[in-house]
Amino acid sequence: MDFGLSEDQQAIRDAIGRIIDGFDDRYWLEREKTSTFPDAFHAEIAKGGWLGIAMPVEYGGAGLGVTEAAIMMHRVASSPGAQSAASAIHINIFGPHPIVVHGTAEQKQEWLPALIEGRQKTCFGVTEPDAGLDTTRIKTRAERVAGGGYIVHGQKIWTSTAQRADKIMLLARTTPIEQCKKPQDGLTLFYTDLDRRHIDVHLIEKMGRHSVDSNQIFIDALPIPAEHRIGDEGMGFRYLLDGLNPERVLVGIEAVGIGQHALERAARYARDRHVFGRAIGQNQSIQHPLAESWVELEAAYYACMRAAWLYDSGKPCGPEANAAKLLGGRAGYESCLRAVMTHGGMGYAQEFHVERLLRESLIARLAPVSEQLILCNIAERVLGQPKSY
Repeated sequence: MDFGLSEDQQAIRDAIGRIIDGFDDRYWLEREKTSTFPDAFHAEIAKGGWLGIAMPVEYGGAGLGVTEAAIMMHRVASSPGAQSAASAIHINIFGPHPIVVHGTAEQKQEWLPALIEGRQKTCFGVTEPDAGLDTTRIKTRAERVAGGGYIVHGQKIWTSTAQRADKIMLLARTTPIEQCKKPQDGLTLFYTDLDRRHIDVHLIEKMGRHSVDSNQIFIDALPIPAEHRIGDEGMGFRYLLDGLNPERVLVGIEAVGIGQHALERAARYARDRHVFGRAIGQNQSIQHPLAESWVELEAAYYACMRAAWLYDSGKPCGPEANAAKLLGGRAGYESCLRAVMTHGGMGYAQEFHVERLLRESLIARLAPVSEQLILCNIAERVLGQPKSY
């Protein structure tokens, strides 16, 4: 049993580190204050070929696994960029997975290289205001038209990067739910142009991660050619499931990275800040919470890496991926909260950055699945309890 990184994996971490080290506190604070996308950072990641780390080699990707993607995103998130940096590239890591698994050779050749090279950006249109986590109840509908294409009407919410995206991965209902044997039937997945003649994008003002936009979008008679459908009609929900476990692993390990970065800042401040003639880090009331965060973050990190290993090994990993997301989100949040408390009043000041980390750390506790649904899933699938909802 080897808990270390291989030489190749360490090389990935080092290469990402060299890129991220070129973007300091001032860069990310400016992106946050001005709500501007980190274009320069995104371009550097794309130039290094890292946007395609988990995509097939024949389309310009590196063909590596979720483990390597987790190593990469952990290093990104443990930098001053934190969740803003991770979110700027996150969708490239897991978002195209349904195309890779279920797309035709022609679709892969047309769509993947542009994403890998950074020439196009995409967004994810799944969540809806009235459906929330009950994806089978979405109301966006795609109706067939003469010639085999579709016309789509509906709305989506929490669609990140839609302000800048060229493409959208869109889930819509093609068969009314009352005509389906199961609620998850009748949902179809598309990858198509984000045509602003038919899609209105409205920015959601939110508490953090201002440099990467979140939006509500309204879709009015969007035409989608049949060749932009991924796989078979009605199978879209099942296709999305292929990417859920990797996404949970990545969200969990990003949260760990953010928490570790906050812990590093807090430990440094505790050593340097002197009150009553001594460093505040000499007080156990400061030491112990920080030490607890180190323990919690280490445990969450290895939970994430084990889930990634299981996935790459072709083994079942649903409960482990869910646990990784839950543990990572909680450990990251607690570490950021303790970092703010360690800084005292200055923890509330933007110049020390920990308040930004705290705001961003909440994302991993809220999305892409709630902690409550994770616990329900584990209770049912692992502990054999009856379904509670």
